[in-house]
Amino acid sequence: MKRLPLITPHPPRLSTLTEALARIEDSAIYSNNGPVLRAFEADATRRLFGGQGACLAVANATLGLMISLRDAVSDGPAGRFALMPAMTFAATAQAAWWAGLTPLVCDVDASDWSAAPEEEERLLERHGAQIAAIVPYATFGYGIDLDRYRWLSKRFGVAVVVDAAASLGTTDASGVGFGAGAPFPIVFSMHATKPFATQEGGLIHCADVDRIERLRAMANFGFTAPRTATLPGLNAKMPEAMALVAQARLDEFARVSRHRDQLAEAYRDAIAGRYVMQPHRAGRQALGFFPLLLPSERTHERDAIIARLDEQGIGAGKYFSPHLGEQPWVRGIAQIEPTPVADMVGSRLLSLPLSDSMTVEDVARVVDTLDRVVAVEPRSAYRAMPPVAKTMIIGGGPAGTALLTAASRHGLLPDLARGLVLVERDGAIGGGQLGRYAITSDSTAQTFLSAIEGNPDPAIAALADHPAALAVARHRASLGVPLAEVGPLLRAIGDRLHASITAHGGTVMTGMESLSARRKDGRWHVRLRDTATHRDTEHVAENLVIATGGHQPLDRLVTQQVAGTSLIELAGDRLLQSDSVLARGGFEMVADLLSGKRAPRVAVIGGSTSALTTVALLLRERPALPFGAGGITLLHRRPLRPFYHSVEAAHAEGFIDFGPEDICPISGFVYRLAGFRLEARELVLRMLGVDGRAPEPRLALHRVTGDHDEAARDILKNADLVIAALGYRPRALLLEDAEGRPLALAAHAGAPMVDNACRVTDASGAPVPGLFGIGLAAGFVPHGKLGGEASFVGQANGLWLWQNDVGMMIVDQLLAGRARVAA
Repeated sequence: MKRLPLITPHPPRLSTLTEALARIEDSAIYSNNGPVLRAFEADATRRLFGGQGACLAVANATLGLMISLRDAVSDGPAGRFALMPAMTFAATAQAAWWAGLTPLVCDVDASDWSAAPEEEERLLERHGAQIAAIVPYATFGYGIDLDRYRWLSKRFGVAVVVDAAASLGTTDASGVGFGAGAPFPIVFSMHATKPFATQEGGLIHCADVDRIERLRAMANFGFTAPRTATLPGLNAKMPEAMALVAQARLDEFARVSRHRDQLAEAYRDAIAGRYVMQPHRAGRQALGFFPLLLPSERTHERDAIIARLDEQGIGAGKYFSPHLGEQPWVRGIAQIEPTPVADMVGSRLLSLPLSDSMTVEDVARVVDTLDRVVAVEPRSAYRAMPPVAKTMIIGGGPAGTALLTAASRHGLLPDLARGLVLVERDGAIGGGQLGRYAITSDSTAQTFLSAIEGNPDPAIAALADHPAALAVARHRASLGVPLAEVGPLLRAIGDRLHASITAHGGTVMTGMESLSARRKDGRWHVRLRDTATHRDTEHVAENLVIATGGHQPLDRLVTQQVAGTSLIELAGDRLLQSDSVLARGGFEMVADLLSGKRAPRVAVIGGSTSALTTVALLLRERPALPFGAGGITLLHRRPLRPFYHSVEAAHAEGFIDFGPEDICPISGFVYRLAGFRLEARELVLRMLGVDGRAPEPRLALHRVTGDHDEAARDILKNADLVIAALGYRPRALLLEDAEGRPLALAAHAGAPMVDNACRVTDASGAPVPGLFGIGLAAGFVPHGKLGGEASFVGQANGLWLWQNDVGMMIVDQLLAGRARVAA
């Protein structure tokens, strides 16, 4: 059987170039921008880039990136960051670091896997002049929008250097090479594994001929005159012999590119509807291999799939996994933003062979073998989905999957899965947005691990030895777990839940956005949109569970009053929401905003966990902000209460500020629901001076007494920064009656979304038939056998509750409803 390696280098053979090599030897010119190299550069400019601008051949693409970045920031703003996407090779970050910049790694777009535009623009707005350069990566040779980067460069005054390592051979619809006429450097690789294969080498193209000549000097020790360095430089020159190989590749490249494009088209035709791939743009995409995403329920089997393909003579890989933000060295020197999409894409990527020596028949064999190994069903049709689902869960984040975890822990997931449809906007379930936060959890490591330990589903129980579980387990003795480490574990659990659901007759619809749900004929008619194709479809379900999470709406700030005065009026443009501060990079944003203040003053509004966590973040992060005594003021209405496991534990520390109504009758916990836990609890204990603890001198507490609290108004007026931690509200899903009129819900008036049975209630407080809610901002209050103190006012959220009693409350109702129908 013909073996098909993942990478099969096909550079021109030196043994066929002996006459030309002899001419180089006769000339005695081996390097230093000799005639062979110059001829190749001119020919490449003409053939590949329509004669626009100029090209510079260098020893390799990494050196090309290094000198291009160093040149780009030489006369520009004194920024320290190089903004780049997570889905790129380590060389991108290495080159930026060698050029004196700190990589700032952002998330990618779920469709084409290049940098997410909204993330780039958010970071440019946040960091401003601190970003010296953007380094977009044309992922797997994909033709990214360079006009947009022209606009970003002008809009933000930032340099641009494009890492197009894999893109030599990518063209537009007219056949002109990617990057032709770009005003900034486009850096290509000519490594042996690339479509434009030499042995080693790089090519820089730019419309600015003067810049190319400046880069040429930098590649030659910075010499602009004989042996006179006037620029920063190094030795990046391409020797004449390698330029000869590059010229030979150029001579055959049109034929090679047509053949490889035929193979790529064969792949696209063969896998259509069964695997996710990059969208196909007009023109040609240079591909060194063919990348696709495995179904999310097969993510945890990727290594085994690669091994089984290898047994069938087919090489496969997983570029880029780990992605840039997961590389250990990069994590030590870079600032890495939340990358949930890159995490998902990286975990599912599979690279298949595509080489000069392959045939279309070889492609058919590869895909047929992959189908048999993966046993995949067509994605686009979701054929397993019943005409009427028993239950549809909208949202596959931590709350939606916690409901499934609760069922799995009681051995009920197979029953629940029959007729179940789970809808999730992202490409995989489980992780949600937790990984985007720079804080520790308010749940213990054991809470997260309890979903695994002793689970009747052997696939979920086996996660105990998963690297993500071991990373969380290291924090068993800590005050919470860094949320950046929680995300991978929840995604791993999500993958196993996905597999279990589909194995028992359910359907998981990833990449689908829920638009609306109409109650008609005793059922829910739900309109969904495919985020890749933007095609809308309608699906029917008997029951609907909303697990779409919560957010901090801006309109709340407009109506919010503090001490009888509008918050907007008091704080003006100094106002932030806690969610943006707690996100990764939020502390740096605050530091930038306060950078001109010798003794900054910050006011945090709210008495919630997010408020205390915001204060803790500002106090502990490094480099420390120069807060003086009382530099941070926490404004709250209700007393701040610490949680205790028992009355005895509270008394042992001398804490007696509670009564019988503050003790949970089920567990005996003091302030079980109202009390702060873990890191927030420690801060409250200090500020209350419990058991002789010394208060944190940089923090002051101010309890707002009412509409006439002039001191509260003064604190807000005089603060350099005001952070609102006012809680979360449910993410909206448009709910309609049979005539298409919006359903009026209790949540619209600021009341909890659900009642004490997790049923969503209408404006009159009556439960809406067949509609449940779970998760952040649902407003659930534990009661009865769930425990909780009688004095508690507010809502209770937490992964432990969702994975246990709260989740089971919904599961029991859903399965009981089925039993009634069957009877």
